[in-house]
Amino acid sequence: MGFVLDTVGKIIAGYLQKEVPGYEPFTPSDPERLRGLIEPGDVLLVEGNNRVSGIIKYLTQSTWSHAALYVGPVDGAVEPDGEQHVLIEANIGEGVTSAPLSKYFSYHTRICRPVGLSYEDRTTVCRYAINRIGFGYDTKNILDLMRYLIPLPIPQRWRRRMIALGSGDPTKIICSALIAQAFGAVRYPILPKITQAASRQARREILHIRDSSLYMPRDFDISPYFEIVKPTIVRGFDYTALHWADTTRPSPEVADETDPFPEGVFQTSEAPLAPVAAFEQDQAERKPAPELAA
Repeated sequence: MGFVLDTVGKIIAGYLQKEVPGYEPFTPSDPERLRGLIEPGDVLLVEGNNRVSGIIKYLTQSTWSHAALYVGPVDGAVEPDGEQHVLIEANIGEGVTSAPLSKYFSYHTRICRPVGLSYEDRTTVCRYAINRIGFGYDTKNILDLMRYLIPLPIPQRWRRRMIALGSGDPTKIICSALIAQAFGAVRYPILPKITQAASRQARREILHIRDSSLYMPRDFDISPYFEIVKPTIVRGFDYTALHWADTTRPSPEVADETDPFPEGVFQTSEAPLAPVAAFEQDQAERKPAPELAA
């Protein structure tokens, strides 16, 4: 029975991981800027294009369907062309693996950076993820995989629970859950549940760590504790240097920095307004003189 479940699970996983043809990101990553800006501890969100990505984007109502943790070069993990693996991720059917950054150069991505995380804790987060390379996804847990084949639509209040549906260990190594566990190891918040404790002296917020299986890729995007880093802007952006294919450059009259509004552009047939100084002087003359004291 176990062999049958494992075989069926692998078939479902293969189907869910198959890419959908015709995907073209609106804003693909700039490889050089991305490589030069991303740092260990950063979370890389990805707009995926396989079957499970489309379902996750629907369930989470978000652009992002996958998350990977940038940890820097992983010892012993190198591509045939010599490129080192620098990402740790968890995929259905594969479990926890490492990958090169170039894997997502052709995708729409976003960098989410934990704010104020110390070097020591950053190292701990990365080491936590690296140490889990090889953890497998239990394909015999059909319930974990069948949830992505449930016909839509699904009520909004159940969508987050759909991501966490299933049993124990297999669910805890989906992509966002793995990263949430890594940050949880150093007590760094993502989207904690917050309650307020009232006392006579003060009120304080108490942060509760959510179950890691309830996290989604978009949670790193909307978290108040992660900074959105956009390589195009951070390294300098000059909109005037862009070359548009469907329009020509502005004429010199409009583009002249010394005189953006040439004389006569806004001239009308109406009489010009009176100068402010003349208006104030006229008002002063009309003001009645104060009565003299008896």
